[in-house]
Parts: sequence; C-alpha cells; structure tokens
Amino acid sequence: MATWEDLVKVHAKSYIDLIFHLAEENAPYDLETPVSAGILEALMYIIGGAVEAGTSICEGRVNRAVNLGGGFHHAGRNYGGGFCIFNDVAILSENLRQKHQLKRILVLDFDVHFGNGTSDIFYSDPGVLYVSLHQDPRTIFPWTGFIEQVGNGEGEGYNVNVPLPPGTGEATYLLALKEIFVPLAEEFKPEIVIASGGSDAYFADLLGRLGLTIDGFFELARIVREESEKICGGRSVLLLGSGYNPEILPSCWYALTMGFLGSTEIDAHDSHPPPYDHWARREEVENVLKELKKILSKYWKCF
Repeated sequence: MATWEDLVKVHAKSYIDLIFHLAEENAPYDLETPVSAGILEALMYIIGGAVEAGTSICEGRVNRAVNLGGGFHHAGRNYGGGFCIFNDVAILSENLRQKHQLKRILVLDFDVHFGNGTSDIFYSDPGVLYVSLHQDPRTIFPWTGFIEQVGNGEGEGYNVNVPLPPGTGEATYLLALKEIFVPLAEEFKPEIVIASGGSDAYFADLLGRLGLTIDGFFELARIVREESEKICGGRSVLLLGSGYNPEILPSCWYALTMGFLGSTEIDAHDSHPPPYDHWARREEVENVLKELKKILSKYWKCF
C-alpha cells in the first residue's frame, strides 16, 4: 500500500488532506471524480503497486513490470479530475528519482486523453521527458495538449504532445509512435521507460475514436518493449488503466501486457472488423507530425 510519504513526493499536503477528508465523508471531488473510503483504499494499493514495480526493477529482480489499474494522469499537484485523484505516474517517477537516484525518465502516455496532470507536474523538469499520443484536444477532455505546449524554463522541449484527429486509424497511429517516440527515446537515453494507458484508443471504445485494434495494442506494446531493450536494458513499467468499453477492455489489456512482456502471439481477436475505410486520416496526421518535428527541432537533433 502507498504511504503518505509517497503522496507528498508529488502532491500538496493541503490537497492530500482534502482527499482524505472527502473519503471520510463519502463526498465526490467533482462530478466525474467520486471519493470514498473504498476508492481511496483501492487507489493506495494501485499506487503502491506502481512504486513496487519500479523498486523491483531498480533492485534488479526484474527488467520490466506491469501494474494493473493505474495511469491516473489527470491529477496534478493540487487538483484532481477525470476519475483521477492522485497521480501514480508522477509518484512512481519521483520515487525512482528520490529513492533510486535515476536522472532520466521517459513517460510515454498513450491514453486517448491528454495527461494534463502529469504534463503540469513535470512541465519545467528536464529530468522527465513526457511524450503523449492522444486524441485532438479540441474534440475530447481535458481540452488541452497541443503541439505548442513544449514545456517551460529548464523543461522546455521535454513536453511532447502528438494530438491525433478522430478516425486516425491503426497504421497511422503506429506511424506517429515510431516517428516521434522512437527517435526521442534514442536521443534522450532514459534510464527507464514508463508507459501509461489502456484500451480507450480502441476503434469501438465509447469515448475515444483513434481506431486501434487488439493487434494494434499488441504492436504498440511490442514497440515500447523493443525500444526499452535498445536504450535502457529493457527497464520499463507498464501502467494499465482506462477504457470505456467493458466488453473489449480485458482483451486490449491482455494484448498490451503480452506485447510488453515479449510474447510472439496472442490468443485474442476483435469481435468485429474495424471500419478502416473511415479511419485513415493519414494526410492530416502527417501534417501534424511535420509541424511538430519543426517545433521540436529547436530542442532535439533527431528532428
């Protein structure tokens, strides 16, 4: 279970006090973010699992680890929202830095929603390279996460947003991943990779509309695994959360896990064919990538 000391590595004490008070009162933080004693207990175990995953890697017991149920990337230092109360991604990152003296951490956020909380926490921090592939924020919560938001101060250039239009399609999505995440990872040379997301980029998700299939999630995770093996000896954590179609969520999480752990095939299939004819906005995405690379070329040699 996570401790108070874990939480204060990232969150303001006044905000933590507020959440514990709301849990006692069984009162919501906002309309989308309920708080109760049971929710808080579960959350503390999920955060504890993320911290343990990182500790297991740093102590040499494993090269990679998966923690189920996390990725609460909408929680900032002194705010929550979007179903997120405390930010396990940031807490894990800070634990790796403060307890295990890691200097360079790469966070890849592939949730369909932009991780505004994680971005805010590390926006001026060059020790954490935050790369997010998400649906165009003009079309989905939290309505931010544009390519011009590159970080501030010493962290300028270390916040990388790849906004993708609804209907992007799997092949185009994976193209964006390879053209942005891969070269950045190889230039930044992180000591560990943290990948965070779930199934909401699936083509039949009830909120997201990016067009991935079960095989696409498997390929996404395989790319992350292979890149982590190339740049940091495979040291990587997968935080699995999100997804708004309960019928397919388990298969997508399974595909992500198997791809991340090195399986060569999976025993899971889409229940019906994806609508590829309507989900391939390649030209729009290529224009986004071109503009983004132009912006990032100020900070990164690979562009």
